[in-house]
Amino acid sequence: MRDALTSDQNAGMAPRLPACCCWIGLGRCVGLALRLWPPALRARNVVRQARARVSLSIHRRAAALAVLLQIIICVLPSGIHPAYAEGAAPSDVTADGVRDPRDDASPWGIASGAEWAADYPKFNLPLQTVGVRWLRSSYPWHTIQPTEGTWIWRPTDDLVANAKANHIHLTAGFGYLATWASADGGTYAFPIKDIQYWRDYVSAVVARYHNDIKYWEVWNEFNGGFAVNGAPQTYAELVLEAYDAAKKIDPTAKIGLSVANFDVGYLDAAIKAGAADHFDYICVHPYENLAAAAEGGEIGFLSMAGALRQMLAANKQRTDIPLWITEIGAAAPVQPDAEGDRLQAEALAKAYLLSIASGFQRVFWFEARGPAYGKATDFGVIRADWTPRPSYDALKAMIDALGQKPQYLGWLDVDKGGYGFLYQGRNDDVLAVWSPPGTEHKVTFAADVGVADLAGKDSTLRAGQGLTLTGTPLLLTKIPASLARQARDNAGKPFPWGGDYAKAEVVLCRLGALNVDSGVKQVDLQTTLPITSGAESWRRTDFTRPEGDGRYVQFRVDPQFVSYGTTNLEITAVVRRAAPETVAGMNIDYESLKGYRGGPNYQEVPGDEQWHELTWKVSDANFVGGWGWNFRLNALGSAGEFDVKEVRVRKSTSSQESKDILGP
Repeated sequence: MRDALTSDQNAGMAPRLPACCCWIGLGRCVGLALRLWPPALRARNVVRQARARVSLSIHRRAAALAVLLQIIICVLPSGIHPAYAEGAAPSDVTADGVRDPRDDASPWGIASGAEWAADYPKFNLPLQTVGVRWLRSSYPWHTIQPTEGTWIWRPTDDLVANAKANHIHLTAGFGYLATWASADGGTYAFPIKDIQYWRDYVSAVVARYHNDIKYWEVWNEFNGGFAVNGAPQTYAELVLEAYDAAKKIDPTAKIGLSVANFDVGYLDAAIKAGAADHFDYICVHPYENLAAAAEGGEIGFLSMAGALRQMLAANKQRTDIPLWITEIGAAAPVQPDAEGDRLQAEALAKAYLLSIASGFQRVFWFEARGPAYGKATDFGVIRADWTPRPSYDALKAMIDALGQKPQYLGWLDVDKGGYGFLYQGRNDDVLAVWSPPGTEHKVTFAADVGVADLAGKDSTLRAGQGLTLTGTPLLLTKIPASLARQARDNAGKPFPWGGDYAKAEVVLCRLGALNVDSGVKQVDLQTTLPITSGAESWRRTDFTRPEGDGRYVQFRVDPQFVSYGTTNLEITAVVRRAAPETVAGMNIDYESLKGYRGGPNYQEVPGDEQWHELTWKVSDANFVGGWGWNFRLNALGSAGEFDVKEVRVRKSTSSQESKDILGP
């Protein structure tokens, strides 16, 4: 029996992510279907195609939760939920002591996309029930103003009213284009016919909803496919005009810059193009960085906030501007699947825990319910049939433990390599712990400790009893005071995992059956195959992988070694042909100040059985992990496969003339 909550990028190198389009559109955003999963995400175990049998206990838990939420939905009038256990929804207090009902300190948000956003009357209540306080959703310009002079407010009025009834704050967006104001009669094409149309639209929306909505993003993923003929200069103009128009109506309104992925370079370009001093917060969508964290890329994820603040400082902007993640997510199989559901719940927990620890103020998981972008997977914490996923349980477990005002307090290196992050929780300090992939760490405590798993199951770990950590986070309470003090003392120190490469001259990765990372980490190992011969091993490109994934070997460099502003680098790959008689070679693609770029930098591997070093020099690097990787070996032009034994990255002191130098 089915249980239910209710009865009813850039061509070539762009990451092929599902286009989230988190604003409700009448046309269901047809363009979404044209964007596919990036190879890095497909290859990771975040999205599994294999099916595993779901245990009877999982079915029973889901059924019980579904029945409970069904009862709540049925008995409450007009979808209004009773007061939270913590009391009325909290509000920020302004400098003059006035409470702002549009705002609070909670980091817990959900982003809803065009496909299922109209179901908010059904999903807002289950979200609010577990403690979600923020919803990113709004109707686009072409829905609100279908023709010049015609305003249709009812859909947005209803959305605002329902969120308010459920004690959920809305964060909204300005965009897309009204068809009558765009260059081609569509909703994405620039130039806009008259910028005054944009000013009038922003002014009208803010005038109507400023009592209910405080935070406004300018566009959704302007750099990611939703702005035809757009450029940083165009985006900067939209930001500047929106900022001025909104502040005239509501001086307390907050205007956000927003980009797809973790595109620090695009934010930098928009600020330089005119958006400087005309925004109040920054929004990013780092799906790929979350996928990388699933295979041990936590350090890269933790470096994002620092890179943003370094970029702000370089542009003489406020470095304490709030940072938001307004989309992040991982897919799970449409039908219940024990392994796939576990991985999504694990990814959700890490998304919130790592974001809070690194300094992001607010995090919006994409999606509440659905949508499915093919491959029999979707992103929702609630399935299309309204049954809750384990990720829904995980969200509830974290909010129950951490409360609505979690504060990051510090870190612990658990059992020499395990992750530990201390937070001020709802009632007590909470230590979130887990192990890197493929490892297990065991901990014991001198006194009893509370343990909560992501399913919400509470237990007691007795003094002296061992606890084995895996890749799935656990939430510990009643932490010994000495450990809590140690974590607090670590708060201002660099994170310890992966090593200290701040003063290193060169960093490297030795590839093999088990890679040895020394400041460089291979991302998405599944694009290569381990090869072993005697005591030696290395990795080989795998051209048999679907959609060309096996022609890329991707790497990420430790952020301590290549912090924001490090531009001159030398990249060396130690390679040989897989078959000496078959021609093989590669380019490199790398992350630059103007986005990811490749170029005419193809180098052929000599035709013998020896290992050879191929080197490229880069003069405009910007290694911040926009798509989860910094550089990759690109074998699209190679006839044959090749072996990779080692890659090295060295800081270059100059960018002297060389045919190998890549740059502007």
